[in-house]
Amino acid sequence: IASDGQVFVKFGWIIAKHCLDKRCSAELLCAAEQTHTISSQLGIVARVKAVTAESKSSSELLVSNAQNLIQAVLHVLKAAEAACIKGLRQPPPDSEEEEVTAFCMQWRKNLLWHRAKESLNSDRDELGLRNTRARAEPTLTAMVQEQSPQTKNTPKRPKPIEGHTIMDSHL
Repeated sequence: IASDGQVFVKFGWIIAKHCLDKRCSAELLCAAEQTHTISSQLGIVARVKAVTAESKSSSELLVSNAQNLIQAVLHVLKAAEAACIKGLRQPPPDSEEEEVTAFCMQWRKNLLWHRAKESLNSDRDELGLRNTRARAEPTLTAMVQEQSPQTKNTPKRPKPIEGHTIMDSHL
């Protein structure tokens, strides 16, 4: 679990590096740093617990740290969503950064498609407000959960025209 936390730290750093909005980038870096700290702490606690006698308090500490890591990872994903909405710079071609940003932009495309479908909903309530469907908006967290361990790398996306941001590519 601790090493998986480091994967999200790297994910957060990559998105923050390519984010067009400085505030979103700073928030994402802060969330990634917090995740890094908690992930490292969890790794230390797990190693200590592995070599010491079984105790209820050490097990509780381990579970508590794992729960904190999950919350920190969720914070990274929410901050990454905000960064993706604001826009991302084009990463170097054929890099891990390109795969990460393509994954995020696919989520953004799904979100915008969902919102467009919702806006076309003509069902109105008695106040004239548009009724929303029961389907929730797609989240980056849900998209990450859908990825199986064998398919962590996303397929290559078509490259935008040089000199343009990823925001300029087809949605």
